[in-house]
Amino acid sequence: MEIYKYPSYAAEEKLNKIINRDVGFSEKNIAVVTDIINNVKKNGDNALIEYSMRFDLCKLDRTSLTVSKKEMEEAKKLVSKDFLISLDTAIDKIKRFHTKQIEKSWIEADENGIITGQLVNPVNSAGIYVPGGKGGQTPLVSSVLMGALPAKIAGVKNIIMTTPPTKNGTVNPHLLAAANRVGIDSVFKVGSAWAVAAMAFGTETIRKVDVIAGPGNIYVTIAKKLVSGAVGIDMIAGPSEILIVADGFGSSEFAAADLLSQAEHDVKASAILITVSEKFAEDTTRALSLQIQKLTRKDIAEQSIKSYGAAFVVEDIETGIRLANLIAPEHLQLCLKNPFDYIGKIKNAGAVFIGEYTPEPVGDYIAGPNHVLPTAGAARFSSGLSVANFIKKTNLISYNRTAFNKEAKHIIKLASTEGLDAHINSINIRKGYKVTKI
Repeated sequence: MEIYKYPSYAAEEKLNKIINRDVGFSEKNIAVVTDIINNVKKNGDNALIEYSMRFDLCKLDRTSLTVSKKEMEEAKKLVSKDFLISLDTAIDKIKRFHTKQIEKSWIEADENGIITGQLVNPVNSAGIYVPGGKGGQTPLVSSVLMGALPAKIAGVKNIIMTTPPTKNGTVNPHLLAAANRVGIDSVFKVGSAWAVAAMAFGTETIRKVDVIAGPGNIYVTIAKKLVSGAVGIDMIAGPSEILIVADGFGSSEFAAADLLSQAEHDVKASAILITVSEKFAEDTTRALSLQIQKLTRKDIAEQSIKSYGAAFVVEDIETGIRLANLIAPEHLQLCLKNPFDYIGKIKNAGAVFIGEYTPEPVGDYIAGPNHVLPTAGAARFSSGLSVANFIKKTNLISYNRTAFNKEAKHIIKLASTEGLDAHINSINIRKGYKVTKI
């Protein structure tokens, strides 16, 4: 990992390369996904079966697209008790955190005869996308929990899950056990862009949903972008990111391990260290070079660090925080002696991990807050997945005659300024005036 002194021309150039890195939305990829979506809209289940055979090397028919009750029951027997204990621990903490996000309907009346309010209702149905993970060999159980539990807490009545099948037409039992534990209604052996299309527009087997949530590869991400508007989506997420701000008094080995925890995800993942200590930067770089050799995903992590990893040595922590807000990382880690002194200065981050013993993986699995977070600088204007993604708000307005008459002149003035005579007539007709033209 290269070390840069900030500010400098070389540091700015590297920062710009990281911030503006290409996430792969090429015209070719968009065209491929567009064709997939159109095929699913036109041919329904037959398109899903065709893509499963072509890309997942799995032969399915219309009946086997759905995970059966028997498969769900068998899955419970195929996972260990220790796994279920850890699963339930995570579920309890995620539920506890997300329950605090529930919003209530409200209504209020003022002394002038005006009533306003807001109805808060859950969407009727949600679809949770869960990546396959190396052909089902590395099941992303946490994605099941982080997608389904906020929907369930929001009050969504119908929750389905799609995930790619293995070559023999099954779904990893750990995923099914998790789906069963969180109350998912149906699981479908469908992956990638065609799964998103099926949930957005419906097929003979999969009913269309109101909201789609969950991470995925570039094709899943593009599909979500293209169907957005026909259906709600959680976000357009890119490669993983971590930014560590350190004062140099902590463990460089910890910092190196935490940087690699995100670099191993994707060759386009970003792992950045910002510190006031040149020695800490050097020590972290050495530790990273040693630790990376032991990783199963060494090649991915090496390319990620080489392309989009860096250590920046700054004059003070305030400069480091300013850079963090500029970058707006998915994961921001504060390895500082007094991290809470700086919390109020954090403006842009998907999630903040406070202190040396709060590495990013605790947020991935067990802490409670959602791990589906904005990337590529989107933390400047968006938030992580939450209960709010599965609700909709309806405004309420009521005027009595006195209140209406009192404010009518203001409405007429504003409407006439905009040149909207039908708006004015809507007011005038209630005051007994004739329909007029502006």
